[in-house]
Amino acid sequence: MQAKFARALLGLPLILPVLLPALAQDPGSTERPGAGGMTTGQREAMWPAPSVEDWAKPVLITFQRTWEDAVAVSKETGRPILVCTNMDGEIASEHYAGIRYRQPDIAKLYEPYVCVIASVYRHTPRDHDEEGRRVLCPRFGSVTCSEHISIEPFLFETFFDGQRVAPRHVMVELDGSEVFDVFYAFDTQSVFDRIQKGIADRPAPEPRTVRGDRSIIERVESRDIADRLAVEAAFESGDAELRRALLEKARSLGSDAPLELLRQGLYSFDADQQAIARDALTAAQSEDAVHLITEVLRAPLAQGEREQLVSALERLGANSLRARTVASVQRGLAQAEYSMDVEAWQAKLSGQTAVEPDRQEVAVRLSGLTRADSAADGTARLEAAEAALDLSEDSLTTGAYAALLREDAHNAAVEARQLGASGWRLHALMARLEHLRGNGGAAFEQAELAMASLPEVAADRTSMVVLALFAHGREQAIAKALEAKREWPKEWLADVHAAYDLLVRHPLGLPDHAVNHHDFLRRLGALGEADRVLAAGLERFPDSLDLHTRHIQRMLAEGRLETLESTYASMAEQRPEWKRGEWFRGYASLLAAEEHRRRRGQDAARQAYERSVVHFDRAIELEPEMAFSADHFAALAIAGQARLALERRDLAGCLALLVQSFERCPTAAASPDGNNMSPMDVARMLRPRLRGDEHAELRAQLEAALQKLASINPRLLDLPDYERPTGR
Repeated sequence: MQAKFARALLGLPLILPVLLPALAQDPGSTERPGAGGMTTGQREAMWPAPSVEDWAKPVLITFQRTWEDAVAVSKETGRPILVCTNMDGEIASEHYAGIRYRQPDIAKLYEPYVCVIASVYRHTPRDHDEEGRRVLCPRFGSVTCSEHISIEPFLFETFFDGQRVAPRHVMVELDGSEVFDVFYAFDTQSVFDRIQKGIADRPAPEPRTVRGDRSIIERVESRDIADRLAVEAAFESGDAELRRALLEKARSLGSDAPLELLRQGLYSFDADQQAIARDALTAAQSEDAVHLITEVLRAPLAQGEREQLVSALERLGANSLRARTVASVQRGLAQAEYSMDVEAWQAKLSGQTAVEPDRQEVAVRLSGLTRADSAADGTARLEAAEAALDLSEDSLTTGAYAALLREDAHNAAVEARQLGASGWRLHALMARLEHLRGNGGAAFEQAELAMASLPEVAADRTSMVVLALFAHGREQAIAKALEAKREWPKEWLADVHAAYDLLVRHPLGLPDHAVNHHDFLRRLGALGEADRVLAAGLERFPDSLDLHTRHIQRMLAEGRLETLESTYASMAEQRPEWKRGEWFRGYASLLAAEEHRRRRGQDAARQAYERSVVHFDRAIELEPEMAFSADHFAALAIAGQARLALERRDLAGCLALLVQSFERCPTAAASPDGNNMSPMDVARMLRPRLRGDEHAELRAQLEAALQKLASINPRLLDLPDYERPTGR
């Protein structure tokens, strides 16, 4: 169990990077050529990494929020669109985001364009605070993380020719044609020359709209980010009369109503303003409107207000599968009709402990149920099938003997059915057997038949498996209906919800049941219920990494970074017997440090990294078998501190921490952290800073550390996939 847990930890990505196709690399050198044949040292010299001071400067390029906004502004002003693409951890992208986009002279080059930014990485856990105000991406300034993430798939399909490459700049004319597409440039100046030339060679646009004399109410119609910001600021600072006028104007625009303004109205404390915003949402047609309604439905609402929003989803559902889904989910959660007797199940599970078969008793029982004595007795054949299956699943039964017992169990169950056996015992047994044989559809059919009645014993393995199969079968049925864009009975969701709730109470329930329940509800947009399920799952399964990861992500998304570590400290203190609590405290501190780094809170990040290592050290003392996973994540925390030292220009401190990271867990050297930065990436950024005689000793220490890594596994020094040439 401990080994399985450790393996699961190392398979967990802190953030999912988008990787490019990789080409084989020669592992013989510690300086690897990347795109264009340049070594990483040459690339770092060309695109130096931003410092703490660089990141602290504001982004001076204004990006539009959506592609639709950019197109509208482009047509209105006659200016072309400039598509910018960026990738976390990639050297040149870091340089553009942390240095170039923040320089006044560079920003001036971008001014003649209508700019959009695409990046698949999230840099802040949420896009709006608890009062509905926008939380801007700290890396790109004028957009939220969802905006620069959601625009990327469209740009990829439309302009990128099947290659996810960053940094990249594409100029798009008013008719949608591409003027230039610059990537894999060997220097920044050639990129800026092309950006400048694209405008210089283009006739100046004729003014199409006089904008300066429009009132703030009229500016509600505009899609330009400057007008959107002005309108939202006016709402924020305005009195009730102005707020109402802005919302009324938005409502009059129908499907073109600006959703961020409606969001402000929905989060207002004024009931009239909320009512206008809710009413305006009923005319919206975009997927973003569906997401906004789903978000609002997460909070406690009066029944009438909830009904209005669900009705709005049902109207949006004429053109949106997502809207239909969320509406059906809300209706399903609200009704109490099930395919099972939920109250009776709850009563049977109340206070029960796990019922596990005893191997010796099962073997004796099976030997007594000879075919000769029970050939014509359906009940006896059923008992024989149950005994054979129980014995096959005993931990001491393995290999061919276990397979033979399962086949005997299946044959006996079929004979029992032919002899008239029916009800819970038969269908539950057949569900388990069909599941083991890989017949998922048949297993669900039998589980559904079994759930029409009640088991005599509700706390055994059979009842647990049948509940799980029934829940999964209903999930699959809903998923297929959604894929086919068909309506589905609301009681299906009620069945899934009830079955998983019973599994959390079941003495043999598994963490995976709570995880599946939570993820299913979130996928369907039932965010409030998903939160409740997550809390119940953590209470029942405190050692589940999957549940804790979701819990931490939820806290960060809700803006609870400052209380994340104290929350885990309280959880550990409230459960003195929870030995793994110290490991999870280390994991929480590590993720907190990553979030502080994304927010450029360098001191807070450093302190959280240090606490993370302390917790992982303590975790090893409490559970020595957790050493491998604890060392792995501790090494990432130490490398995170090295990155911070590099940004402070503390080269000796950076090197010392890198060496410590490599020695703590060599195999973690190529593993990316939550900012898509591996310990080796930090080493590659450090190396060019150590040129010159004054750094000769540090440079020698670094090369020795890298050679030692190469002796363990040469592939630890390989470039990440996105640094390798693509062959184009």
